[in-house]
Amino acid sequence: MESTLTKNRISKKRSFVKLGFSKLEAVEIVNSLNQLLADYSVHYQKLRNFHWNVTGSDFFDIHEKFEEQYNVTKVAVDDIAERIRIFGLHPFSTMLEFIENSHLKEVGNDFPADKMVTEIINDYEILLEQMFNVLDMAIEHGDSGTEDMIKEFIKYTEKNHWMMSSFLTEK
Repeated sequence: MESTLTKNRISKKRSFVKLGFSKLEAVEIVNSLNQLLADYSVHYQKLRNFHWNVTGSDFFDIHEKFEEQYNVTKVAVDDIAERIRIFGLHPFSTMLEFIENSHLKEVGNDFPADKMVTEIINDYEILLEQMFNVLDMAIEHGDSGTEDMIKEFIKYTEKNHWMMSSFLTEK
């Protein structure tokens, strides 16, 4: 026979609990992650575009740097999507969803190398703003898994922002 205490605990259970988060908490975290996913996905394609189309005297340096960055970004996109699935929800997964929801905009392939770098620096600033939004949401809901993941993204992005900015500094 169940005790009254056990019956009370069962009746007070939340209707949805995934990893200790209510449905509302999970949706709020996932919404912020999906926004970052959309931004990162457009950024990823922009890096590939620039990698393929960079020309000029800095070709070898920038070509390799863009490839390095799109490979890291590819992993981040996958990590974010998998984090969303951990909550039992679905990540954005179509180009239309990415483009419609991203703060970043697609660009052409006819930029000189320095303008490509400037464009990536601008992307970093937008990505960092969104990363801090996700971080705030994760902290608010006690989501240490998302918090740890985002902090690593922030460190990497801040370092690359500095490096790309240094590349553009006048000699």
